[in-house]
Amino acid sequence: MRDHLRWFARLTALTLLAGTITLTATAETPAAADPPPRAAAVSFTSTMIGQASGTCADVPNGSAANGTQLQIYSCWGGTNQNFTFAPAAGTADQYNIRTVAGSCVDVSGASSADNAAVVQWTCHANNNQRFRLAPVTVSGATNTFNVVAVHSGKCVAPRADATANTTLLVQAPCGTAASRVWRVPGYTSGGSGSLPSSYQWSSSGSLVGPKNDGRGIAGIKDPTVVQHNGRYHVFASTAKSAGYNLVYFNFTDWSQANSATFHYLDQSPVGAGYRAAPQVFYFAPQGLWYLVYQTGNASFSTNPDISNPNGWTAPRHFYSGMPQIIRDNIGNGYWVDMWVICDAANCYLFSSDDNGHLYRSETSLANFPNGMTNTVIAAQDPNRNNLFEASNVYKVQGSNQYLLLVEAIGSDGRRWFRSWTSSAINGAWTPLAASEANPFARANNTTFAGTAWTRDISHGELIRAGTDQTLTVSPCQMRYLYQGLDPNAGGDYNSLPWRLGLLTQTNSTC
Repeated sequence: MRDHLRWFARLTALTLLAGTITLTATAETPAAADPPPRAAAVSFTSTMIGQASGTCADVPNGSAANGTQLQIYSCWGGTNQNFTFAPAAGTADQYNIRTVAGSCVDVSGASSADNAAVVQWTCHANNNQRFRLAPVTVSGATNTFNVVAVHSGKCVAPRADATANTTLLVQAPCGTAASRVWRVPGYTSGGSGSLPSSYQWSSSGSLVGPKNDGRGIAGIKDPTVVQHNGRYHVFASTAKSAGYNLVYFNFTDWSQANSATFHYLDQSPVGAGYRAAPQVFYFAPQGLWYLVYQTGNASFSTNPDISNPNGWTAPRHFYSGMPQIIRDNIGNGYWVDMWVICDAANCYLFSSDDNGHLYRSETSLANFPNGMTNTVIAAQDPNRNNLFEASNVYKVQGSNQYLLLVEAIGSDGRRWFRSWTSSAINGAWTPLAASEANPFARANNTTFAGTAWTRDISHGELIRAGTDQTLTVSPCQMRYLYQGLDPNAGGDYNSLPWRLGLLTQTNSTC
């Protein structure tokens, strides 16, 4: 995100630096292929039908209360018998199983004992809410599994293997007995789970714009999004001629996005003044949500409850000031668009300068958020428009692969995204879809229903498979929340009427 005039220039070669690595985007010749990824889990919704009883797993009376113990009951098509299997962050074969209340199926107290209650509880990142589907062969049936609790290795089953309605669910040793087996008719494996070498998208219409609430906001832009407890939580920049701040809203379905209540974070401890380009994630080692944003520095706030807009702390900075290497290279650009991602050992902070450079700093996972150092140029291009801003880095689910997205300004002056992959966050990047002819996301590989409401595919974020600091995304059926703009709009950048839209991948390999 930037707050000045656009830069216009034609596409030129890109030099990516990881150590002493040079890549040319126009060649797009891949390096030696990574090992084939394992099949990646994808989200699906299904009933769970007991093989012994023919009854369905059921949330009694559709209760939304924490601690409600699940039961079996005659299948009748109610929503309280539908469960959403959502891939657990950073895994290829684990799920959080969500109930109609938006809560998660949970082994009570993280117990490893036989007969521990299987309940619904507010979703969190611990293993007692993660389950594997272990295939069990049943003659004449398909999609039959043990539902295995990751923390204990035990299986969801009716207490004492009973088959009567209202029998409560517990965990018990796994086996192939019919009482331990569930048929999950809606199961889908997600296919090969590999990233394609080219992308096609369909776009929604304009989904979210400013409210008519007297604030005089011109644009809603730079969105970040996570799905948590059955709701989408979106943070975005609010833009007007006087400057920028942040807004938060949440909803259960994209059709509700524009009517969702806006919570302006200048009314929270985040405070007034220049705050823009947010990124949100759950930092599991501390049990805290982090909101990263730019203030002229790289700043962050924390919150134990993402749904409480007043729970954010006042801004703190990752750096005491602009790192010297950025000062030396920024020229007449602007230090923008901070992005944090962590692996098993370290956390990395990426940022851009609107001058053809992508920077990367790092600290240990244990020391985060302190100690960001070793700032290097991770990528650079002599034509600033080729490597402009709004970088995203993600872990690709079910593989040893990372995906880098960077916003560019095209030869037509329109915003679009390029992409690369790597086996490490600080490793060598190989072009994936990185040219105007073969973009990651651009107007020329996006279809619209009717007249295109935007020709810019600009600053946004992929819908992630989880919420935590690994920023894991499924390679299947990707969706990208982005900012778009009326093609006829012009004038002062801060006053442009940016709106949010949603891209859905139409050429998924799985």
